[in-house]
Amino acid sequence: MIRVKVCGITNIEDAQKCVYYGAWALGFVFYKKSPRYVSPSKARKIIECLPPFITPVGVFVNLKERAVRDICQFARIHTVQFHGDEEPGYCKRFKDYKIIKAFRVKEDFDLKGVSKYKVDAYLFDTYQDDVYGGSGKVFCWDIIEDVKFERPVILSGGLTPDNINTAIKEVSPYAVDVSSGLERSPGIKNARLIRAFFGSVGGI
Repeated sequence: MIRVKVCGITNIEDAQKCVYYGAWALGFVFYKKSPRYVSPSKARKIIECLPPFITPVGVFVNLKERAVRDICQFARIHTVQFHGDEEPGYCKRFKDYKIIKAFRVKEDFDLKGVSKYKVDAYLFDTYQDDVYGGSGKVFCWDIIEDVKFERPVILSGGLTPDNINTAIKEVSPYAVDVSSGLERSPGIKNARLIRAFFGSVGGI
């Protein structure tokens, strides 16, 4: 089964449901403008309850290096996702972490610029003005469909139980990232949608 990262985790109940159905990674958003923001102390409590082999991912947007490191050390996070306008040089300074660099895709997306980032994986999300992730909207998968990237690809942006099969077949990503498509409200997951999503992924 393809790997699934569930992002926007804010409570232990949702984390446990996602783990039960087969999540590979859980994302904790440390961007204060996001409706899915979680405090480092709350994230740490959730992470301490996770079983082995579940990867907690810290999601950051244009935050200073020292602040990122402090949060990760406190919350016990070793994989970071940079979801803002971070430059290649900024990402390069986090060699002691696993790094996912997110790119917000629109029609004139610069594919050539992706290769400048020497990170562990590329995540492709939907571009929306002043919104860094969690838009609930799908971008045109054709833009990246036939591109051979140097790093594993994580597909994000408006994924739901209804479109995940098509998304995987068209893009063939290493993993998928889902957030708003499993929610009943921002930051609160829906157990029925979680079950349906993982059921669809497992049925491919």
